Amino acid sequence: MRDPVPDVPDETPNRLTDAWRFCVGTGRFDLALRRDYQESLALVQREIGFRHIRGHGLLSDGVGVHRPYEYRGTRHVRHVFTYVDQVIDAYLGLGIKPFVELGFMPSGLASGDQTVFWWRGNITPPRDWQEWAALVRATVTHLVDRYGLEQVRTWPIEVWNEPNLKEFWLDADRDAYHRLYEVTANTVKDVDASLQVGGPAISPGSDDWLVRFADFVVERSLPIDFVSRHAYTSGPAQHVPFGVHQTLAPPSRLLEQFATPRRQLRGGPLADLPVHITEFNSSYRPDNPIHDTAFHAAYLAPVLAAGGDLADSFSYWTFCDVFEEAGVPTSLFHGGFGLLTHRQIKKPTYHLYAFMARMGEEILARGPDHLVTRDDSGRVTALAWAPVDVTGGPPVDGHNVRLSIPVGSLSGSRPGRAFLLRSSVSEEKGNAWRAWCEMGRPASPRPRQLDALREAAEPVRSHRSLPVEGGRVGLDITLDRHEVTLLEITPVVDETPPWGDGWDDGRLLGLDALASNGEAAP
Repeated sequence: MRDPVPDVPDETPNRLTDAWRFCVGTGRFDLALRRDYQESLALVQREIGFRHIRGHGLLSDGVGVHRPYEYRGTRHVRHVFTYVDQVIDAYLGLGIKPFVELGFMPSGLASGDQTVFWWRGNITPPRDWQEWAALVRATVTHLVDRYGLEQVRTWPIEVWNEPNLKEFWLDADRDAYHRLYEVTANTVKDVDASLQVGGPAISPGSDDWLVRFADFVVERSLPIDFVSRHAYTSGPAQHVPFGVHQTLAPPSRLLEQFATPRRQLRGGPLADLPVHITEFNSSYRPDNPIHDTAFHAAYLAPVLAAGGDLADSFSYWTFCDVFEEAGVPTSLFHGGFGLLTHRQIKKPTYHLYAFMARMGEEILARGPDHLVTRDDSGRVTALAWAPVDVTGGPPVDGHNVRLSIPVGSLSGSRPGRAFLLRSSVSEEKGNAWRAWCEMGRPASPRPRQLDALREAAEPVRSHRSLPVEGGRVGLDITLDRHEVTLLEITPVVDETPPWGDGWDDGRLLGLDALASNGEAAP
């Protein structure tokens, strides 16, 4: 039995929102200076086109914004934006805007030496709150001065990351985070009241954090333009060398988490604020091989199809494997979060997003294993996926999806046929991870191996002509194990010239009609 999708309206919405593409996650801020990172982001933007990008470490030492020094016996701070400018210029040049996360603490301002990740993001509160406010003010003011207020007011500004976890905020101190939010939000609004600021960017598992944060914000009359949280569905990490395995809850649990902020804030003064899920994935680990598989694409398909009904955005964590929280990756496929590996090898989940990018905005139908849309030109698209079993049961092949799809007219005439283009990824199709395993799991593939993996990563495509009866096309689709498929259907306008034998496909080899009937040609 499939899990029900929670809190989805009974009536199918008329439009498919862009909540699934509003934002995507990334590794720490300064990784964007690398060539492989920028090439990966350029590919993602060409074929998917996210609106915003969010990652950690804007204020960490690797970006070099906060630069304390002494001069004539007095401590000063210089704010430096050399790397900030390079990264954001590159983002905007690729058609993507920052979703600004303010953190982690610069070591020269930190109250302690506790850090997180291989690259040591400092998780402690500032030792000087006025100096923290000055850092925030300088950063936001610089962004406005360089990129213009009209641009920067479209960039959400989020205060910190997962303060409800001791790994990300010292002792998960709620009161200290509330003070951080108060100082930060007021400072942002001092720069300009139209800038968007919000939080608390909490991880799953601390259900009262958002409620108590909301109470604090209301009690203190603090500015807040959105609320944010994260969503993951994996269990405790079972460590193996350079990786982990984890149990997974059903994908409906992600949708439950997307719905939680609105449920918790219902009836209160923050009830109408936008809700941004600023990180989501199955596993919260950057070394879980589930991320590389066809299973993962089928697992997330119902989440992308329905998530926009529950949140204003849900940001996939992350767009590529240029990512070093657990250290430098040990091989090309290593269980990284990314839609792409290093060197731009597309994972099956990449294609799920690319399929979504080719869909229309008008929703025609939606079910537990499909989503059907139409675009302004009349082209109809259907996304269908095979169900997954997180209990590890025996493989199930041959899942059937039956659809009756309306096909519009072109040039005012009623089409008699439609053209179907089908693109699929599964355990056997469009699965570079599977090809890499069969290749012997090369840690550093050679150029020809990379070329082979890129070819193996492409979806399998097929096409055929279908009859249109009563303005509709009937489809009976059989899906392979963990298959995600995109069906693109367009009405056919037959432009075959009217003259006869010149277009006789039976004469393609230059034989006449007699020869094609088995008789000797003269």
